[in-house]
Amino acid sequence: MKSPEGGSTSQPWVLQFCHGYDGPFLDCARQYAALFSGSQYKVCTVYLTGSPSDEVVRGSASDEVVFLDYHSRDIRGLKLDAIRRVRELVSGREFHFCIAHRFKPIYISLFATRLPVIGVHHAFGVYQRKMRRWFVRRFRARLLLLGVSDAVRDDIGRCLPGWDSAGLATLYNRIDVTAIQAEQLTREQARAHLGLPRDAWVVGNVGRLHPDKDQATLIRGFAAALPGLPNGSVLAIMGTGRLKDKLKDLAMRLGVASQVLFLGQVKHGRRYFKAFDVFALTSDHEPFGMVLLEAMAAGVPLLSTDCGGAKEIVEGIGPLFPLGDADTLATVLLELSHLTEADVQLLRQRMLQRLNEHYVDDAIRPLFFQILRESGRVS
Repeated sequence: MKSPEGGSTSQPWVLQFCHGYDGPFLDCARQYAALFSGSQYKVCTVYLTGSPSDEVVRGSASDEVVFLDYHSRDIRGLKLDAIRRVRELVSGREFHFCIAHRFKPIYISLFATRLPVIGVHHAFGVYQRKMRRWFVRRFRARLLLLGVSDAVRDDIGRCLPGWDSAGLATLYNRIDVTAIQAEQLTREQARAHLGLPRDAWVVGNVGRLHPDKDQATLIRGFAAALPGLPNGSVLAIMGTGRLKDKLKDLAMRLGVASQVLFLGQVKHGRRYFKAFDVFALTSDHEPFGMVLLEAMAAGVPLLSTDCGGAKEIVEGIGPLFPLGDADTLATVLLELSHLTEADVQLLRQRMLQRLNEHYVDDAIRPLFFQILRESGRVS
């Protein structure tokens, strides 16, 4: 645990409650803690699952970090022990409100405290279950729901008809552009690390090899476009998953096995995005798409499916295509392969402008506090 300097209980505190810190969720904790930088508030970030870690403490950007250290199997049912421990944590300290990521932390926070709770939702379908709908309606007077995209927000609204508009809003995920750019390797260094041809035209994709990510359509579209792409073009897929063998078989059947490179799980993958000439996201209803922001920070032209939160990021700065439409994807790839260096430079300027206007802490901070004021949940 990292403790705040001075340990004063009279300072106003914000409780941030996270399910865990795996995958993108450590950075999600950082994003919300950063909103209070320079403010009167101190931030205590609590992780429901996951062992104590100095790296996680540093990455949380918080004044205090607490690890409850539960395993997922320990928090089924009513989660009474977790409720008791959170209640003890908030007693004797001036917490003003709680930010809870995902449903279990929302559930525990509402039972354990009397604080206003800001529930951040990172996925679709959270309130398809009847009992969850009943639960949040019971606590609606002190519950503000945030979606990480308009698509997630609208999904919540469809599941909770009649929920007042002031209690439901969008707050986009964001990145530290300067920090990400500082750790990115050059094109040559990144290609050398990944084992990619130095002079090839490279389409990049990052994600689990899972039906939701639909790399099958990406492979089909790439295969259809390949005769018209620059000589030696390759598709590089970064990630692992249960569809690996099936996707390799598909590339083999389409005659592009030597041009489709499966890079496996790459640690700190965003460091190597400059290796790509184009970044392609083919996911089925991606709730947001942090990887798109990271590709934008690397200055890589984007293309994406025309659905979910990804559409909101890419629209206006990159082409979109219908989900599962390999023929349209092939056409888009051909168009992108003909971009001039001047075209790419212009795209990079527009992507950086989009990042700075919508997906960085300084842009989101005033919007966040405006949402709090207008919600009526948080004084």
